[in-house]
Amino acid sequence: MRAEVYYPRVLVGRHPLIVMSHGSWWACDSEAATSWPCPAGTHPFPSYQGYAYLGKALAAQGFVVVSISADGINMTSFDYGDRARLVNEHLSLWEQLADHDKGPLVGKFYNPVTGRPVAPAFAGHVDMKDVGTMGHSRGGKGVMWQASDKHKSEWPAGVQVQAVLGLAPVKFDDPEGDHSDTLITTLPFAVVTGSCDGAVHEAGQQYLDDLAGQNAVADFSISLQGANHNYYNTNWSPPFEFGEDDSTCPTTELPQNQQHDALVAYASAFYRYELYSDPSGLPILTGRSPVPGVTSTVRVAPPGR
Repeated sequence: MRAEVYYPRVLVGRHPLIVMSHGSWWACDSEAATSWPCPAGTHPFPSYQGYAYLGKALAAQGFVVVSISADGINMTSFDYGDRARLVNEHLSLWEQLADHDKGPLVGKFYNPVTGRPVAPAFAGHVDMKDVGTMGHSRGGKGVMWQASDKHKSEWPAGVQVQAVLGLAPVKFDDPEGDHSDTLITTLPFAVVTGSCDGAVHEAGQQYLDDLAGQNAVADFSISLQGANHNYYNTNWSPPFEFGEDDSTCPTTELPQNQQHDALVAYASAFYRYELYSDPSGLPILTGRSPVPGVTSTVRVAPPGR
């Protein structure tokens, strides 16, 4: 149960909570590690810290953002339900802290730079009925699973997820053709994919196709021309340890900083629209206002029922 938290310096009123979950990568900082916990002399890989640029940008807009580690799952499990249950466990801990100032999170925060304890005043200032999720790669399918019609009943009491973002998410059904584990028809979700993604390509666009007019709310997707898979996570990208450029079009790929900026713009528009009821980002979600610095294809699935 490891996470990094980004939050406004001043907490006034109740702030929406966003939980971010990374995908499958090295679980330990040794390529030879094959067991969990990590063997002596090695450490868990900091995949969860690779979205700091996004977490800080969202915190500056008033969100409390929690980026969770899934290293143990990456070493031991291929069950996407486990990724969903990990998100739910973190949400349960935050519900205890936010609404009751109780639970295992009390007294457990520290500054990652200095190592010193800190005591943010989260109690009473985090709205557990206004929650967003974001999952990258296998984490993308994990948050779709967590928010699906089929699995909503597994949410912790007092928690309401209101917006789901799949970032370059994997997409395959088990058994083939049965997408009930990830079908979301009552909550808004968005998908971001990249045309040069060498890991999962643009399979995540199929989440919109699965709806086939069943959705009660609008859903969105964006395909970024030249974007790859790993650049979304700074700790999966060169020159970080084990970092890889997975682009299928390296001569025309989108520079990492532009890929980050595009994600920040799109995620900000989506979460502000869904969690703050702020319509200013809607033109980005519908493609009427293109994201600066990139070429993209936008799809909208209007409510079908």
